[in-house]
Amino acid sequence: MALRLFNTLHRQVEEFCPLFPEAESVGFYCCGPTVYDFGHIGNFRTFVFADLLRRYLEFRGFRVNHVMNITDVEDKIIRQVAATGLTLAEFTGRYTDAFLADLGTLSCRRPHHLPRATDYIPQIIELIRRLEARGIAYRAGDGSVYFSINKYRACGCRYGQLVTLDPDAQRRTERVSGDSYEKDDLADFALWKARVPGDGEVFWESPWGEGRPGWHIECSAMSMAILGSSFDLHLGGEDLAFPHHEDEIAQSEGTGLQQPGRPFVKHWVHAAHLLVDGKKMSKSLGNFFTVRDLLNRGFQGREIRFLLLSAHYRETFNFTLEGLDAARTALSRLDAAVAQLTEKAGSAAASDVPTSGPAAPASRSSLETALTEALDDDLNVSKAWAAIFDWVRETNAGLASGAWDAAAAADRLRAWRRVDEVMGLGARPAEEFPAVALALLDKRNAAKAARDFATADAVRGELKALGWTVEDSKTGSRLKRL
Repeated sequence: MALRLFNTLHRQVEEFCPLFPEAESVGFYCCGPTVYDFGHIGNFRTFVFADLLRRYLEFRGFRVNHVMNITDVEDKIIRQVAATGLTLAEFTGRYTDAFLADLGTLSCRRPHHLPRATDYIPQIIELIRRLEARGIAYRAGDGSVYFSINKYRACGCRYGQLVTLDPDAQRRTERVSGDSYEKDDLADFALWKARVPGDGEVFWESPWGEGRPGWHIECSAMSMAILGSSFDLHLGGEDLAFPHHEDEIAQSEGTGLQQPGRPFVKHWVHAAHLLVDGKKMSKSLGNFFTVRDLLNRGFQGREIRFLLLSAHYRETFNFTLEGLDAARTALSRLDAAVAQLTEKAGSAAASDVPTSGPAAPASRSSLETALTEALDDDLNVSKAWAAIFDWVRETNAGLASGAWDAAAAADRLRAWRRVDEVMGLGARPAEEFPAVALALLDKRNAAKAARDFATADAVRGELKALGWTVEDSKTGSRLKRL
């Protein structure tokens, strides 16, 4: 079976086939953050989903060229720069660093390219010049440059590939900004914005005068500069499908840079909205969370990742703190099974058998086969998690019955490690034990060695009162949080 994904372009699930099968890599672009604040969990649902797809493509044997842009010039950013007195680079650098740290906290693989819009001004200007030369872009009286949807359509091109549009309704509902009356049509969008007093020192020289790029053209310039005029996959949240991604298609294909019959992007994949406690996230409702907020509440990055991957990417997902508690419980079950396998496998677990990269179907474990069947089906994570926790139950039963020797335990452990190359949960972090609990554990061990079982039992009671229990095994005793 081949990987199948829902392609927003055609409104159906399709087999994933690269545009250029002989190419060295799959071109993979995901719209990244606008760095004017810390990213919230709604943003990170999309980024974690993108990471899952990248990891799975690599698991399936594809080499991926992953690009994620950093939008570091935009209206909100300019307002914040003016308010803080920082330079543009100083202000956006702070939030870019924070975003990348949060990405690491959620075990997302770093994109191969993280282009910043401000580093691509020459490429942006060149695309606008091409659109202007082809009669699709026009200069307004204030020096701004707009994309003409009517002229684009007059060239035989279709505007409305990702969504079905009613042009009249589109004009009626278009937000009108202060310079909208400079447009030929209210549905047209800005490619270059003329400098205004509120922009301060955030501007660049251009053939049209001082100004800055529009948001949509930034992604077209960055993606095509790195991946070429046509590439395989473009990801983002469903809120970006229109107008952002629709405008990306129009301005990219409007340049005429694609080969005949080649689209700008072959597969468009969008993640659904995330709700918090059944409502849209809002600071006024008290249900607005950044990754940092959740870490400060005592949750781990892997627990957040687990919860964000617990529902299908095309389903609107309700994020709750209770859901994070459930994620912690589920992960503790998985971690316990892996820990017991590791102990049983002993030195056999250190075998040099690879745990990542493509595996021939004949050599896949039953767990890997089940994962492949699930994720080939439009990344069906519900099936994937069901297979993983079936494996946990089988592991616990086998260990309890003594059915497996060290080699068999090591095989199961390697199967899990290969699967976790896709799911990205990683190992359970080392527990930090309070000094008082460690001292009590030492006292209990000494009492047991002296066969003073009354004292050992009393110390166990003291540990329980502190929220800890003791697990005894052939390799010794260890603390475990209740």
